[in-house]
Amino acid sequence: MQKKKPVVIGIAGGTGSGKTSIAKKIMQTFKDESVLLIQQDAYYHDQSHLTFEERLETNYDHPDAFDNEFLMTQIKQLQNYESIDVPIYDYALHTRSDKTTRVEPKEVIILEGILVLVDEKIRNLMDIKFFVDTDADIRILRRMARDINERGRTLESVIDQYLSAVRPMHNQFVEPSKAFADVIIPEGGKNRVAIDLLATKIEMILDDE
Repeated sequence: MQKKKPVVIGIAGGTGSGKTSIAKKIMQTFKDESVLLIQQDAYYHDQSHLTFEERLETNYDHPDAFDNEFLMTQIKQLQNYESIDVPIYDYALHTRSDKTTRVEPKEVIILEGILVLVDEKIRNLMDIKFFVDTDADIRILRRMARDINERGRTLESVIDQYLSAVRPMHNQFVEPSKAFADVIIPEGGKNRVAIDLLATKIEMILDDE
């Protein structure tokens, strides 16, 4: 019997909104099930042709920073039950690593990232679209903690990037994409009810296979 087409679930929201926490909690819940997570951050353009100084000038919060064509190609391959090699982005060098991660197809594909609802062609690949809506003050504090502790950034550089790129890009692209969501989740990873509802939906999808 032919397999059903995998279900694609999009999870968008501003930086530090908690969307990654939600996606990881879902993956933990279904760690032994046919569910996989694809993160948009892996699909930043390769910038190996640029100098390091030029790479530092890239606006990573603008839709053009992402290789959406490649992302769509790989999602479609997964929908056809084909394995893919997901790129790995090197945040220290600001370009794509020469390493990749082999990902096998699953019945449920979670696509997570700040701008996954912005591009209509990517939206059209999704069956369910979520937007994680969290207060801006909370988001910037989370971003500071992450970039300083995990990505080796200075406090000054994080604040400068937030004011020059993150906040204006959020207002221009991320926030308006909320209109395309089927479900809006307030307060991110702390919203246990919303996470349970999403988990229940995924369980129904898997049981229907």
